Amino acid sequence: MQRTGRIVLLAGIALAAAPALADDLRGALTLAYNTNPTLEAARAQQRAVDTGVPIAKAAALPSLSGTATFTEFAKLATPNVASPDRSLDASATLGLPLYAGGAIKNSIRAAKTRVEAGRADLRAAESGVFSQTVAAYMDVLLAQRVVALNRNQVDVLKVNLQATRDRFEIGDLTRTDVAQSQARLSLAQGQTRSAEANLIAARERYIQVVGKEPVDLQVPPALPGLPGSAEEAMQTALDNNPDLLAARQRSKAAGFDSDAAAAGRLPKVSVFTSGTYTDYMGTNGGPASNVTKQGFTSATAGVRATIPLFQGGLPAAQKRQAEARESAVLEQEIGTERQVIAGVRAAYASWRATSEIITTTQAAVDAATLSLEGVRAENTVGNRTILDILNAEQELLSAQVQLETARRNAYVAGFNLLAAMGKAEARDLGLDGGALYDPVVNYDRVADNVFDWANDPAPKPQATRTVDTKPQDGSVPGK
Repeated sequence: MQRTGRIVLLAGIALAAAPALADDLRGALTLAYNTNPTLEAARAQQRAVDTGVPIAKAAALPSLSGTATFTEFAKLATPNVASPDRSLDASATLGLPLYAGGAIKNSIRAAKTRVEAGRADLRAAESGVFSQTVAAYMDVLLAQRVVALNRNQVDVLKVNLQATRDRFEIGDLTRTDVAQSQARLSLAQGQTRSAEANLIAARERYIQVVGKEPVDLQVPPALPGLPGSAEEAMQTALDNNPDLLAARQRSKAAGFDSDAAAAGRLPKVSVFTSGTYTDYMGTNGGPASNVTKQGFTSATAGVRATIPLFQGGLPAAQKRQAEARESAVLEQEIGTERQVIAGVRAAYASWRATSEIITTTQAAVDAATLSLEGVRAENTVGNRTILDILNAEQELLSAQVQLETARRNAYVAGFNLLAAMGKAEARDLGLDGGALYDPVVNYDRVADNVFDWANDPAPKPQATRTVDTKPQDGSVPGK
């Protein structure tokens, strides 16, 4: 369920009315949240982690078992006429542990702590899927723009080639000029085909992540909530990064495992009671069976204490093993912390760098546009050659592609920074596709369920399949 006080990172998307049938980033994120198989698998994995709690609790609860045995007695060569021919025995035993050296208590604590770690892992899975969605969304936008730029370049070069041929016919240019124009046109056509292939790949990747075909994707809004410094980003990540939070919870759980292992050399106390009934089914006593008792009932109750004296070093070995695993998890927590710090700092640097690259590349586009106009003007008075025009056109195209790439990279880097800070999950994004998935609901459902015959419905896939989507092409909306 959505929590109060969340940071709505993409609320601005809803403010802009999208054209009919167009997709926006909010819709793509909502669809991925509801249908992505990676995220659905992570939720199922968390439900499996939840069951560790009732499994651990079961060791502290009463146990009741019963047995029934039917026996047919074989007759000897010289039978005992007083012996019964058959019997039916039934018994029931009830037991309750009172003290297990802390093993049960610490096992329950470890299971509950792993549930907390699993919830952090689920947050990380959500963040990862959203990062993939944003990258796939921006890749489609970038690929569409690159295709459009290359197609425009082809159109310009076709006009150049025709003009060059016309001037060659009147003797104003040479055959070399025509060949240069033809060569640049052929290269541009090849680059366009390559760009179209990249667009197809980007669209197929979008379908893989989001679950549907991209339709006229809209330009996403700016990302709010970005940090003002690397230190601010790092501090936020240390408090909120789900991978780090999960590592911390696993360290706590490993400590409980070590305490539980230490209970192997301590006494265990339990209470028990049992009842037994035997029925000889009218065959006890032979000829005197009519006066012989055919059924017997007995009951016992008591307290049982098990005091381990020597187990071949097993408890000590189990404790050393648990402590070694705890040590490994503690080191892994530090490793995760290092990874988060490095990742956040690198993401911040990447975001700042790509944001600055947009400014410099925009300046390059403006300069290349002005340069092309000047070269064309100078060519009309004979100060520039056809090759100079072709080079200027290619420089402008390269600058335009770099600008579009920088815009894509800056947006993706910004979202990745938010993800590393722990601020790009479902609870932060303000998705409007219904109530958010709440792992606590399943935990509350199963944590105290003590019925042995409780069953869930048979597992069925929840994610949508994409086999019915059509193969993508290199077309650009509006072109």
